This record gives sequence, structure tokens and C-alpha cells, in this order.
Amino acid sequence: MIRSLVSRLLLLAFGGFFVIASLQSPLRAEGQPMILPTDPVPLVIHTANGPQSFSIEIAATDEQETAGLMYRKTMGDRHGMLFVLDATGIAAFWMENTPMPLDLVFIGENGRIRAIRKGVPYSTDIISPQVPVRFVLELKAGTAKRNGIAVGDRVTHPAIAKIAHGG
Repeated sequence: MIRSLVSRLLLLAFGGFFVIASLQSPLRAEGQPMILPTDPVPLVIHTANGPQSFSIEIAATDEQETAGLMYRKTMGDRHGMLFVLDATGIAAFWMENTPMPLDLVFIGENGRIRAIRKGVPYSTDIISPQVPVRFVLELKAGTAKRNGIAVGDRVTHPAIAKIAHGG
């Protein structure tokens, strides 16, 4: 899963009529950030320092995963984006068109953190833990360290529980 620029609209012609349909995400102009709705249930990371709660947007479609936090210049300290991948495997990200430095928290299908990596703004270097994961949580840079988030910590949210428990 490598981020790239893709068209946000599909133009379909039916008998002289043109229909513009969104491809599973909110409409946005090229070069503008995609803002997804904040999930009503917080994501919680159970750390040695106690539970750490975050509001999240959930990127669950290929298009949402591709856009991610591109062009986003600011984000709350206790806010992030959770990527729900199609299958467990080796995930690869880059920071092209992402002006904010990030912590990328790689989470296994069992809800345990497998790796934490730093994302450098605008970098096209591949960011990958080289271990199979099912979820990736993007947070503002430094959030993991400030909150004592570490490999092995348990992450809870209904989107994770659904997969971790086979639901």
C-alpha cells in the first residue's frame, strides 16, 4: 500500500447524461486534505502509564488509505487516523505530500502494537516495520513517546475488535 495521487472523481456517461460519482470518500479538490468524520468511539492504547485515549478518523477504503493525512497541516494532540488494511501483511507507507511529521503505529490483527516508526514530512522513503500488521495508526510526531506508547501495548477500538475477534 503505497500512497500516490489518484483521481477523486469518476466520470460516467450514460445516454448523453454525465454523472459524477465519488469513489467512497468525501469530495476534495486535489491538493486539499481529506477530512473524514471522527469516529464516535475513542481508540484506547493501554500503556504502562495507563490508558491513552484518542479521537480517530478511520481510513477503510483504498482511496481513503491512499489519501490519508496528505496535505493536512495540523491535527489535535489526541487525534489520529486509523488505517484498516484489507488483510494482514507487510504495510508500506510514505509521506509524500504530508507536511506534518508523524508517528506511525503498526498494529497486528490481535490489537497489539508491533512497531512504531517516524514519518518525515514530504519524504518518499518507505516506512515499513517489515512485520505483518493489519492496522496503522498515524499520530502527531512525538505522541508515542510523550504518552509512553510502546511495542506490545494493546490497542482497543471496535474496528480492531471486529477483526481481532473474527466478527
